Amino acid sequence: MSNEILEALQQITKDKNIDMDYVISTLETSLILAAKKKFGNADNLKVSVDLKTGEVKMYAVKKVVEKVTDPYLEISLPEAKKIEEKAKLDQEVKIPIGFEEFGRNAIMTAKQILIQKVREAEREKIYEEYKDRVGELVTGSVQQVEKGHLLVNLGKAEAIIPPKEQIQKEKYRQGDRIRAYILNVEKSAKGPLITLSRVNPGLLIRLFELEVPEIYERIIEIKAIAREPGERSKIAVSSIDDRIDPVGACVGVKGARVQSIVRELSNERIDIVPWSAVPENFVTRALSPAKIVKLDVYPEEKSMTAVVEEDMLSLAIGKNGQNAKLASKLTGWRINILSEADYRAQKKIETGPEIVVTELQGVGEKLKEKLVSAGIDSVQGLAKARLEDLMKIEGIGEKKASGLIEAAKKYLTPAKTGSKDKGSGKIEQ
Repeated sequence: MSNEILEALQQITKDKNIDMDYVISTLETSLILAAKKKFGNADNLKVSVDLKTGEVKMYAVKKVVEKVTDPYLEISLPEAKKIEEKAKLDQEVKIPIGFEEFGRNAIMTAKQILIQKVREAEREKIYEEYKDRVGELVTGSVQQVEKGHLLVNLGKAEAIIPPKEQIQKEKYRQGDRIRAYILNVEKSAKGPLITLSRVNPGLLIRLFELEVPEIYERIIEIKAIAREPGERSKIAVSSIDDRIDPVGACVGVKGARVQSIVRELSNERIDIVPWSAVPENFVTRALSPAKIVKLDVYPEEKSMTAVVEEDMLSLAIGKNGQNAKLASKLTGWRINILSEADYRAQKKIETGPEIVVTELQGVGEKLKEKLVSAGIDSVQGLAKARLEDLMKIEGIGEKKASGLIEAAKKYLTPAKTGSKDKGSGKIEQ
């Protein structure tokens, strides 16, 4: 057997974690194809592999006949007896084929086929290993940064983190260690395509499972999660054991557990709140650290109006509306946050006499008819209208719809200077 084939076989058996039966079958196929390239016919060629010695033999099976008509499939009795002394007519004999007869090109063909088949088997094995691991946490090293994509070496496999699955403020270089969430695994021509994520909420869940044994053991459950990757997250937790404080367990002694996760996520702020089956309680807790003075609930719209003290308004809303947005996402309720003064003004408006929409500057009879046909016949109704509902009205685009709503709100809201006059209600065109 040629050195090239031996080396290839030794490398496979030593380095690749592939079933031996498959390796032997692949080896046989590659050798027979190489022989076919050399001799032109391989229908009667056989390969045998000795699993104990590793010896590989190849031979042609020919039938013993009186007169040879097909030298590829037949052999004369005198010639057969030279190979097998007890050969008889109509029997089959095995004629050994030396690998030196193949020629270098045929040997290289065999080696290439063998390597290709083994790579295919290895890719399939990796796919089978990772296809059921979607949702797991993995650690790897950054192999390459290419056009914003991170190529990650996971050991046996390679994965990719697309730009949209990266925390924007994080920057990685080749060789950096990285921990990520397996988002998807699919087959491709170059092998399994494993997509990772650093922004998926599942990453936060898996990190808490690592840091908080009670979550891993299902004593504490993460009931809901809302996340703005790299900025801020909120998670709601509950415990099946009344003796265990779910929030305290997640925070850890002196905040050790949660701080470990915060560092892993580039100082992403994490709010941990106790979950409640009562929506009012859940929303109140979700808006922490702001304190809620009053809560109006509108179940049919699945919305709430949360009233806070004036100095708590910015805290309740959060930077760029972040706290309110995450609380809404966490609870599944639309939340409108008002200060006590704005709430009193709104209630006064709601209980006061309805004002016809034509009182607004820029609203004529034609526009009034369109609004009325859509169920909006007062300034109060227009102030509470939703942007998307107004945009369904013919001739009203996003800009005009937004202008109508703002004009209605200004009209109904007393000027901050202390004047008792109503706002101008002028519609921005």
